[in-house]
Amino acid sequence: MVRRIIAAAVCAALSGAAIAQGAKGSEAREALLFDSPALSSAYREDINEDEKIAGLSKFWSEVKYNFVYVDKLKELDWDRLYLEYLPKVRATTSTAEYYRVLMELCAKLQDGHTNVYPGRELIDTAMARPLMKTELVEGRVLVREVFDPALVAAGVAPNTEIVEVDGEPVLRYAQREIAPYVSASTPQDLARRVYGYQFLMGPVDHAPRVGYRNADGKTFVLETRRVDSASFGKAAPGRPPFELRKLPGNVAYVALNGFGDSRAADAFLAAFGQIASSAALVIDLRNNGGGNSSEGYRVLATLTDKPFATGKWATRQYLPSYRAWKRPMPDFEGKAGSWQPDGKRHFTGPVAVLTSSGTYSAAEDFMVAYESMGRGTIVGEATGGSTGQPLMISLPGGGMARICTKADTYPDGRAWVGHGIQPTIKAAPAVADLRRGRDTVLEAALAALKK
Repeated sequence: MVRRIIAAAVCAALSGAAIAQGAKGSEAREALLFDSPALSSAYREDINEDEKIAGLSKFWSEVKYNFVYVDKLKELDWDRLYLEYLPKVRATTSTAEYYRVLMELCAKLQDGHTNVYPGRELIDTAMARPLMKTELVEGRVLVREVFDPALVAAGVAPNTEIVEVDGEPVLRYAQREIAPYVSASTPQDLARRVYGYQFLMGPVDHAPRVGYRNADGKTFVLETRRVDSASFGKAAPGRPPFELRKLPGNVAYVALNGFGDSRAADAFLAAFGQIASSAALVIDLRNNGGGNSSEGYRVLATLTDKPFATGKWATRQYLPSYRAWKRPMPDFEGKAGSWQPDGKRHFTGPVAVLTSSGTYSAAEDFMVAYESMGRGTIVGEATGGSTGQPLMISLPGGGMARICTKADTYPDGRAWVGHGIQPTIKAAPAVADLRRGRDTVLEAALAALKK
């Protein structure tokens, strides 16, 4: 009997292994159609010309058949652009240069969820960053945070202005060196990326000479070293996903700084007792770059006792026979979603949400539902104006791209991608206020809650 049991177990194990192996084989076979290893070569300092052209062709083709904003492809004449970029790709003499050309082409689509990403090797060597965070405020580039002890010792403090880079006026430098390679859906998203996330990116072995001007008007020039992404992450830790503090007047201030995992929503629900005892609530999404929309809906579910609508969406349908018959191919339209109230938790007091161009993607999905609920005011600046479901594709030389395949709207079909969600009360930081330590956007929200 024991032998039979052992034999049966061995047979089951072998059968399970065979099924798993068969599943892997099936997946590998499917990958040959859209994601063949032939076009996923590893990084080399300069991949060959055939790989470069094949990578360009793959990106062009995937965009042509999957990018959801078809009118943009027509306006650009995507096929014409493909022909224009063939000689540019052939002329590149390194993989780094090749990816820069692909990024320039991608930026023509003006979509924040459609991007080309070089591989890790190039991100660390060709796209290194100084140990600081910057932002465009009132048309001026400010250092908002600085993590390099050498810069601090030399007088670079938060809200010091950057006036030039390698002898070139800073705005001209950014528009020439950075903006043409940045994918963004709106002017405010573009500014956030050009003067913030991607500002001063470049070779790790080159330290640009940066001109600074402090609050007293004193100017000075410093070599500003760049570091790889791991070093930047260690020196410049990100904001915690959740922050809570009580403000005068028994107002709960909550910052939700990301929906990339469940931590922000979990912490909000865990602290709900403190929040519920407050007279009013401010939710700060100014630094929330998105993640999983469901995490935001979990928070919104505590602000109502009724189901609330989430966004509506659409994606393309391509039917080859319809094309042959010259028939139209209407988009597939998904219905607006619905989310149930929490049931156990319900905050009934007044609410204000703070937004900026850094409010992005899943955080904007939060805002769509919040605005549709009519739950309270929106204070600050227009959001980044981009969301959607990206399709990820691999490219030769160790990089990849993503292509937006889903168009999201308000539940009633109104567009906000490409515009941003607009605040009820407009409020923006000013250089003078930042230097005095004032948060004028939060002050505007608190004033609105008192009315």
